[in-house]
Amino acid sequence: MKRTAVAAAAMLCLAVPAVALLAVPADAGTSKSLPGTTCPAFPANDFWHADVSRLPVWPRSAQWLSHMAPTSKLHPDFGPSYGAQSVPYGIPITYVTSSHAKVPVTFDYASESDRIGYPLGNDTKVEGGQMTSGDRHAVVVDKSTCTLYETWATRKSGTRWYAGSGAHWSLKSNALRPAGWTSADAAGLPILPGLLRYDEVAAGRVDHAIRFTTNHTDRHYMWPARHQAGDVSDLTYPRMGARFRLKASFSTARYRPDTRAVLTAMKSYGLVLADNGSPWYFQGAQDTRWAAAMLDELKAIPANAFEAVDTRPMMVSSNSGQAR
Repeated sequence: MKRTAVAAAAMLCLAVPAVALLAVPADAGTSKSLPGTTCPAFPANDFWHADVSRLPVWPRSAQWLSHMAPTSKLHPDFGPSYGAQSVPYGIPITYVTSSHAKVPVTFDYASESDRIGYPLGNDTKVEGGQMTSGDRHAVVVDKSTCTLYETWATRKSGTRWYAGSGAHWSLKSNALRPAGWTSADAAGLPILPGLLRYDEVAAGRVDHAIRFTTNHTDRHYMWPARHQAGDVSDLTYPRMGARFRLKASFSTARYRPDTRAVLTAMKSYGLVLADNGSPWYFQGAQDTRWAAAMLDELKAIPANAFEAVDTRPMMVSSNSGQAR
């Protein structure tokens, strides 16, 4: 993850176009509960669960894609362990109850972090493992209160916890972070709702957008992102919060059922640009059960099969994640 030294971020405010009536309402049903809980991964009418398959293409889609390694292919940023890493590749999710002890965390980006107690401990799963380098995301769900806690660059020294930044959300709310604030993601968004999970892929239905990264972004952000981390001031580059979908014309018929479930989600719900990193890397939860054959099929999907989506028609308020 790359960060900017500037705490304040610029949001590009654009008028809602006349095509607003083309927006598809969010799923009217209830969002699926997270495994072993009664907690949703945010409400069913949240941005993450909104169907974008019929929304218009973003006017600068072709320009954005030209700066996103257009000849590359998708890269699932999860799967079996590799090299010296002893844990599966991906972002783990830790589930706790409200009885779990909460600890203070010292943040590098303290002015944009939630300075509260976090339920971190020796049982906390950290991306790549505790006491390692890398992004070291920690995603913790309190299943008693349906509260999500996330930290980035998570580490412990002695008895004290440290992180680059941290945030918390109610999983039952559409509330966004304050404008200009980061989170454990450069875009100021939660990580959890954008992770592919094995349970939903195995069941054949993924009902949300998927978090992904690219290497060069503009110094603006767009709804529902709350923060930018760009390295250029150029509107022909994508910005945090941008949404992309797999084109309707891309045939999924020849793929495995689990691969097809992921590709169907990419057509219906799309990908959300949430952080800086390698182009077209998309994230999943840490799990030992991911099938190598599915990952291999996903690695063959070309970047030029995607297009940027104009999500302005489904925005209810710039300060809420609720979608029409």
